[in-house]
Amino acid sequence: MDIKEIQNLIKFVAKSGASEVKLEMGDIKITIKTGGDESKGETTYIQQLPVQQQPQQIVQPQQANQGTKENVEAAANEEDRYVTIKSPIIGTFYRKPSPDKPAFVEVGSTIKAGDPLCVIEAMKLFNEIESEVSGKIVKVLVDDSSPVEFDQPLFLVDPS
Repeated sequence: MDIKEIQNLIKFVAKSGASEVKLEMGDIKITIKTGGDESKGETTYIQQLPVQQQPQQIVQPQQANQGTKENVEAAANEEDRYVTIKSPIIGTFYRKPSPDKPAFVEVGSTIKAGDPLCVIEAMKLFNEIESEVSGKIVKVLVDDSSPVEFDQPLFLVDPS
């Protein structure tokens, strides 16, 4: 089920007057609740069940395994000093305001609080996402024109 089908389902439920609809399709569960008179708006829960995969067995020498752990810990410590800018909504992530314009920010760009970073399209509305911190863009974590989830990391910023 793609985002457009989910959006159409939400619109249909809102128009129908139903207070709650639950839908299960394979590994996806969707629950849509409308508040009626007592509350305004809609609540949509989308849950994708994890796919069970068989564990892969990798045989490595003991020394190589220790080196890998140290590299992972060093990378984690390095990323701890960065600020992660996360998506405030679900939708489609765009780095440019329009296809013929340059990207809002690139790796190495210096930003201030309030500077636009990207656009997220949700239900035909383009929401400009602004920075809450000042610093330098270290990494762009999402590809252009990719779907993003709520609270998904989008950028790493070095605030120093």
